[in-house]
Amino acid sequence: MRVVLRRRLLQAVRTDALARLDDGVWRTRCLHCRRALALSEDGAAIGSASLEHVVPSAWFGRRAAAALTARVGEDADDPRNLALACMRCNHGKGASHDARGPGDARAHEVVASLLDARLARWRDDDAPC
Repeated sequence: MRVVLRRRLLQAVRTDALARLDDGVWRTRCLHCRRALALSEDGAAIGSASLEHVVPSAWFGRRAAAALTARVGEDADDPRNLALACMRCNHGKGASHDARGPGDARAHEVVASLLDARLARWRDDDAPC
């Protein structure tokens, strides 16, 4: 697994208020369906855990997504925009809502709701786990 991906997975889990480190394994829930997910302490995904860009990377720089992207600092890889999702949910979102783009009202609504959920689960990276 690439070092950059591991680093981003760790950023997502360390800033997730639901995540707990237990015996060298990070445990949390999918942002979408709340399925149990796990990462090793060094950031390797275990099972179906995957990195979710809540606001799709392709939406950055698009006028229709400006209000959403501003909430995460205008950078697709900002930790506020990174979350853990199960592969099924992550790939499903990518094939449907992400692909329709920010101009699609339903896609915009789904992404805004997921971003609200991510920000509600926000924890400072240096807070106790």
